[in-house]
Amino acid sequence: MRIAIATDAWSPQTNGVVTTLKATIDTLTRMGHEVRVISPQGMLSIPAPSYPEIRLAVWPGPHVLRGMRDFRPQAIHIATEGPLGFYVWRYCRHRRVPFTTSYHTRYPEYLRARWPIPLDVSYAWLRRFHGAATRTFVASGSLNKQLSERGFEHLHLWRRGVDLQKFHPGPPHPEFASLPRPIMAYCGRLAVEKNIDAFLNLKLPGTKLVIGDGPQRAELAARHPEVTFAGYRYGAELASVLGTADVLVFPSLTDTFGLAMIEALACGVPVAAFPVAGPVDVIEQGVTGVLHEDLTVAVRSALSLDRSVCAQRAAEFTWDAATAQFLAGLEPIPQALRATLAVRRSSVIIARILARMQASGTGDAN
Repeated sequence: MRIAIATDAWSPQTNGVVTTLKATIDTLTRMGHEVRVISPQGMLSIPAPSYPEIRLAVWPGPHVLRGMRDFRPQAIHIATEGPLGFYVWRYCRHRRVPFTTSYHTRYPEYLRARWPIPLDVSYAWLRRFHGAATRTFVASGSLNKQLSERGFEHLHLWRRGVDLQKFHPGPPHPEFASLPRPIMAYCGRLAVEKNIDAFLNLKLPGTKLVIGDGPQRAELAARHPEVTFAGYRYGAELASVLGTADVLVFPSLTDTFGLAMIEALACGVPVAAFPVAGPVDVIEQGVTGVLHEDLTVAVRSALSLDRSVCAQRAAEFTWDAATAQFLAGLEPIPQALRATLAVRRSSVIIARILARMQASGTGDAN
């Protein structure tokens, strides 16, 4: 199957959306499918307000039209709700071509953390965006329930996986192995919506290790000079740094899943988190981690868990299984509609008008 995936989040960004899409595309390709990524790469773009690492496409139309004409996809999936995703959304609706979407990010909560935008306003727009899709993919049962309560329909489970070739128990990273124990690690973007202060403000002995980067790093480093900031790490080195920790602390209240949790588990590191959507779908209470309203209690309790069991449980999260769910949710484009992907929008409109005229008997039979 030829699958087009439209996403505003792509390289060189480092986040869960990009990691998920790359792993899914690699698995799809290995399964014999052909994937075309429509991303801001190669387009005119501007930095996102308050998050310059993210680039937003400016006037993506010509790029999208050219890509669709050349690739002629058999299924279209819109991964994000940014400018590029919205243009592909309009493209599909104008051509009456079916498509699917995914809900990766709690944008209403993220926007509210930065600006006084009411949640109801943001969710109303997202309901309209995702409501036009045949199905909307969600990462967990908890997220499915929460979105359903907000009026979202046609939700489809698409879980996440972990690359066990990269993430597995191993020797500690030499740069951090000698830090005072216990080593409590955070891994992810450094942004206000991640609630990182809830971790860094904990009064616990040992070392707090922050893996990752983002717009809040300078502010956090200034407020917490005792914390070790490791910056971005990738691949095998990331696994080594994660595996050096005694516990992963996941303080976010707004993540839709939390890939860092299963990556840490695969390295044999238990997780301490709040009992919210994401962690409750990933963590086996008292086995692979501890969820508690008091993060201090969660950290102390998680430190006593069996690391080998954590690694065993993480093996249940495979990208093959996750990608099978992705494929099952796609909506194939009927053969009769694929031809519209190769023509300009004006031609589609003219053809639609002529069809209506003929149906009403006003068209020229000759």
